[in-house]
Amino acid sequence: MIKVVKFGGSSVANGCQFKKVKGIVDSDPSRAFIVTSACGKSGVEDYKVTDLLYLIHAHIKYGVPYDSLYKLIYDKYMGIKEELNLKIDLEREFDLIKDLINKEVGIDYLVSRGEYLTGKCLAEYLDADFLDARDVISFNYNGEVNFERSEQLLQSKIKKGRKVVIPGFYGSLPNGAIKIMSRGGSDITGAIIANIINADVYENWTDVSGILIADPRVVDNPQRIKYITYYELRELSYMGANVLHDEAIFPVKKKNIPINIKNTNDPDNPGTMILNDCSKHDAIDPPHFITGISGKKNFSVITVNKSAVSSEVGALRKTLQVFEDFNISVESTPVGVDTFSIVVATDAIEKYVYEIMARIKEEVKCDTVTLIDHIALIAIVGRGMSNKPGMSGKLFAELGLNNINIRIINQGAEEIDIIIGVENRDFEKTIKCIYDRFITRSDTV
Repeated sequence: MIKVVKFGGSSVANGCQFKKVKGIVDSDPSRAFIVTSACGKSGVEDYKVTDLLYLIHAHIKYGVPYDSLYKLIYDKYMGIKEELNLKIDLEREFDLIKDLINKEVGIDYLVSRGEYLTGKCLAEYLDADFLDARDVISFNYNGEVNFERSEQLLQSKIKKGRKVVIPGFYGSLPNGAIKIMSRGGSDITGAIIANIINADVYENWTDVSGILIADPRVVDNPQRIKYITYYELRELSYMGANVLHDEAIFPVKKKNIPINIKNTNDPDNPGTMILNDCSKHDAIDPPHFITGISGKKNFSVITVNKSAVSSEVGALRKTLQVFEDFNISVESTPVGVDTFSIVVATDAIEKYVYEIMARIKEEVKCDTVTLIDHIALIAIVGRGMSNKPGMSGKLFAELGLNNINIRIINQGAEEIDIIIGVENRDFEKTIKCIYDRFITRSDTV
């Protein structure tokens, strides 16, 4: 059994959290590959190291002194060193960083130093080997990960019987220059490592005990999802469930490696298992009809009205081309006999909305083009809904009983996800209503 374990920023925020990480790693010998984020926030008044590094870069860019920000980072790591009695020469590390800052080093190098310093400290504390991510995660110049090269690099550096700590969030280009990933990229690093060593499990340690069925800011004490498929998670993540970085799924899904979302502050909690196929678990413990509910506000709906437009070849394509010309991503395209609609994020079109509408009217030669704003999209996702007649009807009936007007309906052919559009003002009410009907009162379904 080989496990890759990734610890998020909250898991390594201070010396106390480092001790929890050590307890977790030492309790299971199979946790041999450890990926770490940069130190996160210890409390409300604290700062994430990565945020501070981005601010330092902005200060440098505009010629503003950054010494106070730099000291905050320095003090955080010195505090961890002192509390854990580490021997790492942090003075030397910070001198090197400052020297390169003064030489106008690029943003990728600067921002990656949070993970680098955290990894160096954690490796010493765990008595593990430190492997710099720039030496084991290889990118092509187009930004794609070179898995073959990364595997060669990693295998050449690991020592039998030794644990390794690898900083997340960055790697290097073929010329050796550091390249960072998008925010939350440490999740991706962990998935890459899991892929190239063929791990049995990828454990992602954070500050929540798995993935919740609904946002706890909307629903009080929502239940934990025990098992979820990669596909279900993708659907929920796209609509706002942000426990795991979207791109972290692909490297492990390719090799069918389970992901276990666990809580550093509650390590005995089983968390959530993300699998390619949950059927074995479902046979023992049948899931709710709904696995999870997520959503986002502030969408706009542009509707094209023209007699028999559904049978007109090319009308939809011409309309979508207009959005492509403005580099705007389309969320959904509900279609009727005489109308079709384009659903997009409001902030993506607000600068060009009237130009877009005029272009559509010109291209399609339609009767009218109308606009509706203040729409929220909510995804109801669940493998338990598949081949269950009447689920959509029960959902819509429940919303009707609660005086919630549905503006958009979109259901996938596999019947495991339904996306509805409601008014922004009904967003929280809708999620609560769905949760109550299908989770709290699930026995009545």
